[in-house]
Amino acid sequence: MLANFSLKVAPGETIALVGPSGGGKSTIVSLVCRFYEPISGQILINGVDYRERGLGWLQAQLGIVLQTPHLFKGTIRENIRYGRLEATDAEVETAAKMVNAHEFISEIEGGYESSVGEGGNQLSTGQRQLISFARALLANPQIFVMDEATSSIDTEAEQLIQRGLETVLNGRISFVVAHRLSTIRRANRILVITKGLIEESGTHEELLKKRGHYYGLYTNQFRREREEAVLSGEPT
Repeated sequence: MLANFSLKVAPGETIALVGPSGGGKSTIVSLVCRFYEPISGQILINGVDYRERGLGWLQAQLGIVLQTPHLFKGTIRENIRYGRLEATDAEVETAAKMVNAHEFISEIEGGYESSVGEGGNQLSTGQRQLISFARALLANPQIFVMDEATSSIDTEAEQLIQRGLETVLNGRISFVVAHRLSTIRRANRILVITKGLIEESGTHEELLKKRGHYYGLYTNQFRREREEAVLSGEPT
């Protein structure tokens, strides 16, 4: 439940949402995606209440990548092209290159024509996620939503996605809900959402200087990751 929530986002801004479970992060992105509509208040896109437009229009403006990437049975090329059905083969491959998916695709026997299997079961979670990013980028959405998209993948895949994100988010309004705070350090604004309210707002550096809720979340997670790296024998 959100209470007295007000947020204005400019074109090209990336807004990161962090905070405790049940605080309202998923509610915000669900409202943006119109999975459900506000009981009171408005959501304006380019100054127009999105309820005054058709769902087809909104879907064309949205690129969504969720925690569990969904692929359908078919080839890698078909799954990426689903973002824009009229896209050429060259455009599909350009989108894959821009999110760092092209390299692993090229190494698979069959490349873009290889089957992903039922639900993408022939690929790792990280590979499926990279294909989801390529599909979203191909659609060229005005608004991009990433909800916990890196929480269930390995570090190597996350690094590929991190580099691809700079391309995906550039020039778009973006909402990023992140479990790993390293994902959102470059966001224009980080909002700490607690009990439906914006508790803190600022850049990564600004919020660390405040030494408030975000500072506690970040330092605790950083410390935990270092301890896990030491236990696993990874360099820190």
